[in-house]
Amino acid sequence: MVRTSGETRAGDTAAVPARRHFRLAVPPVSGVLRPRLVAVCAALLAATFLVFCWGVSMGDVPIGLTAVMKALAGQGDPGTLLVVRELRLPRALVGLLAGVAFAVSGALFQTMTRNPLASPDMIGLTEGAGTAVVAGIVLGWDAGIGVQALGLTGALATALLVYLLAWRRGTTGYRIILVGIGLSWICTSATDFLVARGGRFQAQAALGWLVGNLNGRSFEDAIPLAVAVAVLVPATLVLGRLLRTLQLGDDVAAALGTRVQAVRLGLMLTGVGLVAFATAAAGPIAFVALAAPQIAQRLAGAAHPPPVASALTGALVVLGGDLAARTIIPGTELPVGVVTGVLGAPVLLWLLIRVNRAGSGG
Repeated sequence: MVRTSGETRAGDTAAVPARRHFRLAVPPVSGVLRPRLVAVCAALLAATFLVFCWGVSMGDVPIGLTAVMKALAGQGDPGTLLVVRELRLPRALVGLLAGVAFAVSGALFQTMTRNPLASPDMIGLTEGAGTAVVAGIVLGWDAGIGVQALGLTGALATALLVYLLAWRRGTTGYRIILVGIGLSWICTSATDFLVARGGRFQAQAALGWLVGNLNGRSFEDAIPLAVAVAVLVPATLVLGRLLRTLQLGDDVAAALGTRVQAVRLGLMLTGVGLVAFATAAAGPIAFVALAAPQIAQRLAGAAHPPPVASALTGALVVLGGDLAARTIIPGTELPVGVVTGVLGAPVLLWLLIRVNRAGSGG
């Protein structure tokens, strides 16, 4: 048996309610269904799938969208299957998964700190992972440890420093952001030093990776990222209930029985894992973690960045940016980070102006 009830926000002229409450008798489950959020997620999913197939169809040997979809399902001639599933699919998968990981991590940090500027690339996590990977490339550590392990180590070390330096009888989102910005510049300076210290070929490899690049990606890059996304994104959704209590403020959350610092540390580790694996696989693709959750929040009309819509928006931004990077200059493939940086910079300026006008900088 299902019981539903709906409510419409004041001033709404649409007949569709803003949210629907439902309750199931068997199993005993209740919740809130938001039709607008569901519609936005469905539209984003369709757009992401279309851009994904479009990107796979592009190359020296163009393949039609229908043939690409059949090849993804395991149908078609052997030549098409080889090109689609072995040569082009890894690049598209890394872009898709990296967009999901960056966006979910950004939504997590923005919701946890209650600040739209608190994304991993603004508080030093992406830069910390990047510094560790560049150190591995320049100093030769990547051969023994692996890029994913280096990225995870760098991001975890940076997160630990941010948490410790921001601690004063607890942490607040404002202190995390300020400390993170400082550590971000330290990591950037360390990365520049390592690039200058390395040889010509090492510097070229590091610089090509630092921009955020999907060129030459293989299943070796996609599989660890896919495992991380499969584990950490559901963990983020499970922790969402506790995250919502943090939005009420630390005092109210503690009064409701939430272990504020323990929950905040757990959420931070989950976000760090996502951004570390994404950075190791695709490089620090600029502004995706910052812009995607804010775009999803406004599309869904939500009070905070919705994680599923943010994930789909991040995937669409990265795949669309890679598609533009391959077509904007004929005969030249730009790194995807160049395109997302150009698109993300205006979003950052808009957020700074909005936060300043609202007086919500802290």
